[in-house]
Amino acid sequence: MKACYAQEMRDIDRAATEKGGVPSIVLMENAAIACVNELKKDFGCLKGKRTAIFCGKGNNGGDGFAIARHLCSAGADVSVFLVCGSEFSGDAKINFDIINKIDAINTDVISDTDNLKYIIRANDIIVDAIYGTGIRGSVTGISYDVINEINENSSYTLSVDVPSGINSDSGEVCGICVNAHKTVTFASYKIGMLLFPAADYIGETVVADISIPDYIIEESAAAATVTDAEFVRKNFPKRENNSQKGDYGKLLVIAGSEGLSGAAYLSSRSAVESGSGLVTLALPDCISAAMESKTTEVMTLPLDSIGGHISSTAVKKILEYMEKADAVLIGPGLGRSRDARIVLCEVLKNSNIPVIIDADGINAAAEEMNAVKDCQCPLIFTPHAVEMSRLTGLDKDYIEENRLTVSREFAEEYGATVILKGHHTVVTAPDGEQYINITGNSGLATGGTGDVLAGITASLAARGINETTAAAIAVYVHGFAGDIAMEKYGIESVTATKVMENISDALKILLVEN
Repeated sequence: MKACYAQEMRDIDRAATEKGGVPSIVLMENAAIACVNELKKDFGCLKGKRTAIFCGKGNNGGDGFAIARHLCSAGADVSVFLVCGSEFSGDAKINFDIINKIDAINTDVISDTDNLKYIIRANDIIVDAIYGTGIRGSVTGISYDVINEINENSSYTLSVDVPSGINSDSGEVCGICVNAHKTVTFASYKIGMLLFPAADYIGETVVADISIPDYIIEESAAAATVTDAEFVRKNFPKRENNSQKGDYGKLLVIAGSEGLSGAAYLSSRSAVESGSGLVTLALPDCISAAMESKTTEVMTLPLDSIGGHISSTAVKKILEYMEKADAVLIGPGLGRSRDARIVLCEVLKNSNIPVIIDADGINAAAEEMNAVKDCQCPLIFTPHAVEMSRLTGLDKDYIEENRLTVSREFAEEYGATVILKGHHTVVTAPDGEQYINITGNSGLATGGTGDVLAGITASLAARGINETTAAAIAVYVHGFAGDIAMEKYGIESVTATKVMENISDALKILLVEN
């Protein structure tokens, strides 16, 4: 699926009409039908359901008028409230003129909101068709009051395309926005819906097919791809009967230090759970005995240590093992030290295989950016916003507000794949192509889950998948495993270990052919 900025979506709509031959009024009709179908899913029979539809003056309002007609045909008791006056044009006017001739549909212009809360409370369904993607500036006046009353008094609100008051490009709340129970958006996600704070207001989201030809969407300059299960199935490497363990990736994990051995365990074990053929965990010798007793499928490679951390004298041994590996993961639980920075620089200088830089590997890289810029191997970085701040020098809040832009600029400058973690994690390729993830939940905000993600990513990269594709798959699988863990244990009890243990269930579900 695609995720578009508002202008990109308008270009797609225009191309559907001019190039694809689909009249815009047909797109509006299909959008309305899609919304009504979702209401049928949620309410069953709509006969007798009291429904209030709040409409603006643009095409979003036109969608609302068409929805009113279909709901009336389904037997619902429909009222339409005009929030921004009664002057319409184009397809919106066509649909307004139609409902104006239907006696069963009551239409009123809202001039004040004195009794609005009682009206809203008296309705089973509220449909928000005020602004959609067309908002300019901040919500003020009657519109502000209407949205406020909807939020305070509606028992069920469906937003058409985008909850009114959300900037569909930036995710900004423009003073106030509708807090939807469900949003039916058309043809593609809108970028702003996947960003914060907007993501907290969209409710359940349905991307509806409104008959825009697939080739129009595929040819568009859409900002990003929203990863889905089909993407995972299509790109996950298949196992062959005539094969052996070396065919499924030999991964070297450089991780761990005193007090942080769990990160080494989680990352290496998660790689095994994700299908790696051989995983070798290179770790300081001071914790190697403990890890030997904890790992079964993971091989261990004890390294020289100093002060509980990896020593730079281990470089020779690491480089020897790298010659047999298909990818290297460096950083989980590695600790922050001068020796760790030396090891990272040597790995980057000598590697011709993908290097995945995670956690303390990122902290080391932030102090050795020349080594990052000079290296010739494929790179995958896995930062959260604070780590991205260390890598770029940018303020954390700025990064959170400009996740796609910051990721793209860094990826292009350093020729790396970037996994910028967070709710709706963004994966960016060196050429600027971007993927947005929609799996996962807030239960993943706990120690160790990033180590699990690093292990999955490294496992897939070791199997020879394009680094960005591997990263996008890994993020989706990781979030899906987290969703399974949430269903089993509840959101407060999701842990990194439980996420890791559900990788197998996630892959079992995702890789089943339809």
